[in-house]
Amino acid sequence: AAIPWLAAVGQRTPSVLLGTSVLTPTMRYEPSVIAQAFATMGQLTPGRIFLGVGTGEALNERPATGVEMPGRKERRLRLAEAIELIRRLWTEERVDFEGSFYRTVQATVYDRPEEPVPIYVAASGPKATDLAGRAGDGMIGVAPVKDTIEQYESAGGRGKPKYAEVQVCYHENENEARRIATAWWPNIAMGGQLGQDLALPSHYEAIADLVSEDDVATTVACGPDPEKHLESIKRFTDAGYDHLAVHQIGPHQVPFFSFYETEILPKVS
Repeated sequence: AAIPWLAAVGQRTPSVLLGTSVLTPTMRYEPSVIAQAFATMGQLTPGRIFLGVGTGEALNERPATGVEMPGRKERRLRLAEAIELIRRLWTEERVDFEGSFYRTVQATVYDRPEEPVPIYVAASGPKATDLAGRAGDGMIGVAPVKDTIEQYESAGGRGKPKYAEVQVCYHENENEARRIATAWWPNIAMGGQLGQDLALPSHYEAIADLVSEDDVATTVACGPDPEKHLESIKRFTDAGYDHLAVHQIGPHQVPFFSFYETEILPKVS
């Protein structure tokens, strides 16, 4: 659960930037509840919390609600409306809201941070990218595609942060890194709409059997070679991203941090 985890880490660290990549404030999480939770975290960790949002995946939303996952258009409309409601709850004293999907009556968040928490919107396809530029304070992307950055900036995102989620799997043995990445994160190679529509872990497992280590390694920098990791990062910075969120796949977290501290971060400005 992201919310209690973020709050706990915020109280144990003095300066780390914290946020979600990404949370869905449209179905199992109501936007009013997310507005309250992140307003509280904005007060507990002022200036170092962000709310990253996306349209969601059936695996997370359907089992918890019993509701069929909406199509892509409705998911985008829900997210746009949720962002609007969250912003109003952060800036207005009492909110009467009558939307297509959400409704509030004299709703309030009693304790709001002085500066609203930034909202970063996940962008993949063209319409989601337009929404990120129009409604977000920044964007989060998972593919090093320059056209996405250009579209985002044209839609209103110029000058706003552009976060790249970079997938890596550090292990001192490259073959073991490839094995771990494929076992832990085969969905990275599924692509398209498929990963958003599968509703149960067993569905993912059935598709994962079709994913090879080579499929995963085309996207995930695997192993101990610094150049592979730096090249993966460079693809995103060359596309126009200006912030990096590196996702280490698998259980070897402490060695990963040591590797990045000594071999990667000194070479990334």
